[in-house]
Amino acid sequence: MKETSLDPIAIALSEDIGTGDVTTVSFVPEGRQGLGRIIARERAIVAGGEIAAEVFRRLDPQLTVNVLQPDGAALTGGETILEVRGSARSILTAERVALNFLQRLSGIATLTRQFVDAVGESRVKILDTRKTTPGLRALEKAAVLAGGGANHRFGLHDMVLVKDNHVGAGAGFSGFAETIHRLRQERPGIQIEVEADRLEQVRTLIDIDGIDVILLDNMKPSEMREAVALGRDKVKFEASGGVTLKKVRQIAATGVDFISVGAITHSARAMDMSLELTHVGQ
Repeated sequence: MKETSLDPIAIALSEDIGTGDVTTVSFVPEGRQGLGRIIARERAIVAGGEIAAEVFRRLDPQLTVNVLQPDGAALTGGETILEVRGSARSILTAERVALNFLQRLSGIATLTRQFVDAVGESRVKILDTRKTTPGLRALEKAAVLAGGGANHRFGLHDMVLVKDNHVGAGAGFSGFAETIHRLRQERPGIQIEVEADRLEQVRTLIDIDGIDVILLDNMKPSEMREAVALGRDKVKFEASGGVTLKKVRQIAATGVDFISVGAITHSARAMDMSLELTHVGQ
């Protein structure tokens, strides 16, 4: 597939504005100046403030934008996250796109922080996945970092992750060691992770040189604990599958090194934020 470079801000503005903002042009006098404040309406971890600011700047470079709350800031509700001053028309036209980015990304950061807090003092790292909004992966993974989580692979190109479908589509575990050895020679610096959903598979994998991480997929906590005991000091372990806020602390207690949570990107709720516009000057 041919590689393309897509600008999510340009795409979002284009799809929202189309041929023009007919409401604003009709009802807001040209030259009217305004001060807009984006305000948090609930507790949240901020992410995407600079993206929201860039939306305003991209639409109208004459706008003055100040981000008052950096990514990772913990808000209790009522704080001003961003101020934008200049053409009232421009502020209103960019408002929804800026809010969409900020609310969505802050929702990811907030949910990530909830998972991070849920595992307490455990050394386990909360990881994201590739279950992201198409075209927004870089922004959403940055939001995970703002929430205190860590990034898993960005895409198919920067890490080897052998899942059950790869094994099923190939020759199973036959010749697995040889393939891992060849990969190590061809891509010496790449991380190699292999999925296991049964303890028998874990026993097989920990004896293969070159595997960095074993992904324990949909295993019970008792099975995870046994797997970690089998492979301690040989490989690292990642837990995945059906991870919820209620379960994550118990999973962390099994001794795994990582817990990947698809929900922090695919199911995060947009945070409640709004823009208040006041008239200034002409």
